[in-house]
Amino acid sequence: MAQHNLFGQEAEQRALHYLKQQGYTLLKQNYRFGKAEVDLLMQKDDNLICVEVKARSTDFFGTPEQFVSSKKKKLLVGAVDHFISSFEMNLEVRFDIIAFTIKQNQWKLKHIKNAFYAFE
Repeated sequence: MAQHNLFGQEAEQRALHYLKQQGYTLLKQNYRFGKAEVDLLMQKDDNLICVEVKARSTDFFGTPEQFVSSKKKKLLVGAVDHFISSFEMNLEVRFDIIAFTIKQNQWKLKHIKNAFYAFE
């Protein structure tokens, strides 16, 4: 497997561990619908949280969260809509980004709640 794929998988596992420590429950990891893949679908209280995990070994070219394009956001919204319909869920939806950068061999995590909205 390519090194960047392993890096991404490690970032997802770190994000999942962090969210579980914060009291979130995993509903689905790597949920696919059409061309979209939602990294983590979590629940906390009456909220469904769609989490996009981004990791970069440097922020020289921009922060990880800046690499979530408008196209990606639209794909995520469509996938989450399908997930909600498929499982007949009645939860408030929130879109978060967990961004990792590595500085001096240390993983730095930034959790951006309500990073974007479905109607943007």
